[in-house]
Amino acid sequence: MHASTTTLAPAAPVSAGVVFTDETLRKAAALTADRHRPVWTGASGEESSGEAVARHLEATAALLERDGWIRTYDYSSDWTKGMGAVDEDSMTVKDMVKALLRMARDSVGNDSRRTLRTALRHVGEGSPHGDTDTDTVASEVLDLLIKAHTGFSGARAFPWSERLHRSHADITALLAAGAHFARTYGPAQTRCA
Repeated sequence: MHASTTTLAPAAPVSAGVVFTDETLRKAAALTADRHRPVWTGASGEESSGEAVARHLEATAALLERDGWIRTYDYSSDWTKGMGAVDEDSMTVKDMVKALLRMARDSVGNDSRRTLRTALRHVGEGSPHGDTDTDTVASEVLDLLIKAHTGFSGARAFPWSERLHRSHADITALLAAGAHFARTYGPAQTRCA
């Protein structure tokens, strides 16, 4: 079966192991009819346009391209570091506060890479390209695509993105397919102001 594909051109040439075809998008569109609530309505109760959701997904891809994608965060290394001795009797209050601030700074780290979920949320929280509603709807669109892609009604995009063999190119392909889906099957304009 030959079908055209949708991909977002990243800065560096990459090859996605996963291809989302127009047939996958059509299957995802059919799944929207079986939903108990409208796909395009966020938690605010207002509808997001397909274009707004597409912009959110494209901004997510751009954020991951700029800062990097990570399959999951590895917090296991934090357990092996230990907390250090902050409660020594010989420490002054000033020394304890300095030690606590140093530990807090070290625990935050400086790795700018994001998971798919974190990147979607960050675009919705602090960007002109989305809000919490477009984040919610974009997540649902990605879930629909993964359900259509895998044929499993319980499939979800975030666990799919965290599989061991998943690549940044796969995530970029999913986001591009989601943007294409939103523009093709989403509502043309927002009904609520």
